[in-house]
Amino acid sequence: MSRLWKAIVAIVVWRSGRSRSRHGTDAVSPQADVASPRYVDPTERHTGASTGVQRAVVLLLVGCAACGFGFLALFVLHPQTQLLGLALGLALALLAGALILAGRRLVPQETLVEERPRPQDDREVREVAARVDASLDGITRRGLLAGAAGVAGAGLTAAVVIPVVALGPGVEDQLSHTPWRAGRALVDDEESPILASDVRPGSFITAFPRHADKDNLGSPVIVVRVDPSELRPPAARAGWAPEGIMAYSKICTHAACAISLFRSPLNPSTETRGPALVCPCHYSTFDVLDGGSVEFGPAGRALPQLPLAIDAATGVLIAAGPMSGPVGPSWWGDNQ
Repeated sequence: MSRLWKAIVAIVVWRSGRSRSRHGTDAVSPQADVASPRYVDPTERHTGASTGVQRAVVLLLVGCAACGFGFLALFVLHPQTQLLGLALGLALALLAGALILAGRRLVPQETLVEERPRPQDDREVREVAARVDASLDGITRRGLLAGAAGVAGAGLTAAVVIPVVALGPGVEDQLSHTPWRAGRALVDDEESPILASDVRPGSFITAFPRHADKDNLGSPVIVVRVDPSELRPPAARAGWAPEGIMAYSKICTHAACAISLFRSPLNPSTETRGPALVCPCHYSTFDVLDGGSVEFGPAGRALPQLPLAIDAATGVLIAAGPMSGPVGPSWWGDNQ
């Protein structure tokens, strides 16, 4: 067995030696210890990548720009949250895809040594000049990619900057100019007119102006009914509450939260405090008998009141004029 084992080892060593002599002669040569410099072809960096990959990157960047400008168009024409989120998300996803594809397929992933031709060698100088001329095609493609990246950047910048700019004077204008006008009917969220008989003591109804944007912060109002003999309105608002029906802005003047509670005392032990509207966020409380004045909490000013009237023919509640003041908290503008 020992002789057989030695014979097998000898055969293996002999075969491996022949293999190295046939295929690896250069591997053991002295020149192998020195890195052999290789000239980097300029066209290899720019045109070696597949043209299809370059086109794909350009298309992804153009798609990113289109989604960015689409976000801008939606923000101006149809600001629906789901569509805005979809447009911005697609823009970022396309940009990420373009960067990943470019990083993997277009950017060189190896370090190469560039030859240094001798200036006095006319043949090598001509060869370098020819290679530089050939690389112009790659520069053109680089310019195309850079242009597409610039367009994508412009689209994303517009998608980010425009909403920020819109938080400026536009918000104050929206709060100062509400859709309420004299003669405009009060409707519910399904555009059904609200009758004076629909408003019952001890409860409230959220109403909107007919055919107006319900998402406008100046649109929603809270409608309540109290005993007309208990009212203590400012002198200028004497006729604003027909049959004891009043309407106040639903937007709290503290932090723009939605008022959703109506305190209507029923027990004689609590009648020292009259009916009031309460914001559940920070408990600002507004006295409805006294023109929406602040009774308790951090709110800095009274709730804006909407003057009401009752259409004699239909019994529908209608606005008798605009709001008594700007809607929302004072820090959105000079709303004192």
